[in-house]
Amino acid sequence: MKTKLAAIQLQSKDDLQANLDHCALLLANAAQENVKLAVLPENFAMFAAGAQLATAKQLPKILTWLSEQARLHQLWIVAGSVPCLERKNGEMVPDGKVRASCFVYNDLGQQVGRYDKIHLFDVTVADKQAQYQESATFEAGDEVVVIKTPFANIGLTICYDLRFPQLFQALRDQGADIIVVPAAFTALTGKAHWQVLLQARAIESQCFIVGAGQSGQHSATRTTWGHSQLINAWGEILAEQHQEGEGVVIAEYDSDEQMRIRQQMPLLSHRRLS
Repeated sequence: MKTKLAAIQLQSKDDLQANLDHCALLLANAAQENVKLAVLPENFAMFAAGAQLATAKQLPKILTWLSEQARLHQLWIVAGSVPCLERKNGEMVPDGKVRASCFVYNDLGQQVGRYDKIHLFDVTVADKQAQYQESATFEAGDEVVVIKTPFANIGLTICYDLRFPQLFQALRDQGADIIVVPAAFTALTGKAHWQVLLQARAIESQCFIVGAGQSGQHSATRTTWGHSQLINAWGEILAEQHQEGEGVVIAEYDSDEQMRIRQQMPLLSHRRLS
């Protein structure tokens, strides 16, 4: 069975309504191409330093918008990441912090899942921003999440998670067929590592990978890499957006082909270490 999937590439900034309007246009474009699953990038609704708490207070509006878009276009939507003040069990995150949460909506507009980013980006990078410390404002999640759909099981990750193959193996162990990577890779780290990491995770897990990135200049100090792409379980890049800025990148997920790859090279049964 073949299913069209899309990575939505954005250049989100510090205007919530403008960002949602841009998303709506690109989701409509994806739907016109008969896409069944669209993946938005990290920080799709708001990309602004220090705006996490303010954005989290707008979460009801964002989630209502996502439901409406999914229902309107009859699309499954993986909603990148948005700041959330509550844990999945309803408890509040400690004061001053949020969780980076990825919400999933089915084609009826129903919320069917949520993943909270596990690995937080606390690093030093030789760019204009230099220091990144997500743990100062974010609380890490701790649950591996796979969503069942009529066409495939979807494993959820966010951005920096891409550097941790153990998570991708855990997703495969839980039945993932497709793993999504909504991201906002920096221009420097993206140029060096984005594509090779996506391909490595696809080959290792034998899953189809959808990398949906932010792209371009967001502020005086923050530039992201983009290069959104879809990669099959053999590590082949099926579609990629090379230019900076917004766009819709579409490719077909072929479940029969993926099954052949897994049968011909049965990595799970050969595994000796866990």
